Amino acid sequence: MSLPIVAIIGRPNVGKSTLVNRLAEEQSAIVHDEPGVTRDRTYKPAYWRDHEFTVVDTGGLVFNDDTEFLPLIRQQAMAALAEASAAIFMVDGQTGPTPADEEIAEWLRQQKVPVLLVVNKCESPEQGFIQAAEFWELGLGEPFPVSAIHGSGTGELLDVVINYLPATVEVPETNEIKVAIVGRPNVGKSSLLNAFVGEERAIVSPISGTTRDAIDTVVERNGQIYRLIDTAGIRKKKNVEYGPEFFSINRAFKAIRRADVVLLVIDAIDGVTEQDQKLVGRITEEGRACVIVVNKWDAVEKDSYTIYDYERHLQERLHFTEWAETIFVSALTGQRVEKILELVNRAAESHKRRVSTAVINEVLEEAISWHSPQVSRGGRQGKIYYGTQVSSQPPTIALFVNDAKRFNDNYRRYIERQFRQHLGFQGTPIRILWRSKKAREVESSNANRATRVS
Repeated sequence: MSLPIVAIIGRPNVGKSTLVNRLAEEQSAIVHDEPGVTRDRTYKPAYWRDHEFTVVDTGGLVFNDDTEFLPLIRQQAMAALAEASAAIFMVDGQTGPTPADEEIAEWLRQQKVPVLLVVNKCESPEQGFIQAAEFWELGLGEPFPVSAIHGSGTGELLDVVINYLPATVEVPETNEIKVAIVGRPNVGKSSLLNAFVGEERAIVSPISGTTRDAIDTVVERNGQIYRLIDTAGIRKKKNVEYGPEFFSINRAFKAIRRADVVLLVIDAIDGVTEQDQKLVGRITEEGRACVIVVNKWDAVEKDSYTIYDYERHLQERLHFTEWAETIFVSALTGQRVEKILELVNRAAESHKRRVSTAVINEVLEEAISWHSPQVSRGGRQGKIYYGTQVSSQPPTIALFVNDAKRFNDNYRRYIERQFRQHLGFQGTPIRILWRSKKAREVESSNANRATRVS
């Protein structure tokens, strides 16, 4: 699906990342009481009512200052605004309008994208409207008082935001599978790409990506088209200077987001490193299918137990991605390289798979019969009413329950294991959304209130 984008713009330290975490319902954006923490723009999925969209966090905008990272931050914020269907201009209600706010407002008035003025840090409902009223002078329409940290006012804001979002467009299904090749430097990613497109010379077409993105290579095997996305080696963040390498790595992250399947290439000699673990976490967070490719297998001294010992090493270091299949290859000799695409096919199929509501509820019924939710100290027990798959890529299942807080992490993992055991989904992460009855009642109440106001 092609999701509309909502960009969050503002000067440093007004709470943009806090709002992103609130809208995306996860604590992923770094929040710190210091300006300049966010530099590059980051994308997070969000939804409100029946609308799905992508919220984009940006660095703090400062004009007329070219020191340190500020010009590059401006470039990233402008890029986010250029692709957005709507923008949220966030200001600080506790400090009131500043010259920096006025400068950004003047720039935003020249843009074509609709802009909603949001006054953050309005913790008191009584004082919030008074704080917000000061910002009428920016000339961007009615200010919305919110508290990103507490969530107050965000529902009213989103009710307005979705009016500016176009209908979600279904992209026509094609036969192409997008495959990103990622890993640390010098693990053999380019050699692997060359092994795919080398001597056989199957249909190969270099296609230029957008905004100086990585160049894609299209190949065909047995009637299946693959778009292979080569990426730069991803080093530890502390070793990367802000410059060309920084942007190359961010393009690699972008490649992960637009891929159907990610090949995580690991050096067989070095084994699984901390950076490999972080990359797997990134792939899982983005909801991408994954195949773990252990390269340079020809350089490892082997006996009859080597592969079993190595598989045990992988399970210990990557235990949180036991759903991903693993293959041992040599890009240099071509050993088992073509078999990678067989695993890619399986992972891609699982990634876009849909399961009927009836089947999901059969699995739930059996899982609960074997292991019912624990009873809390107050004598209250969690209840799962029903489940349904709400989307694919990755497979996402919504479970409607009486109170999501009554289900601990152990029970949530148990339910996920049951889905995997009965439904498969080999090669792809799955997401389970625990939807409380209480939350649904609040959302319905907000909808009724919005109808009465209109």
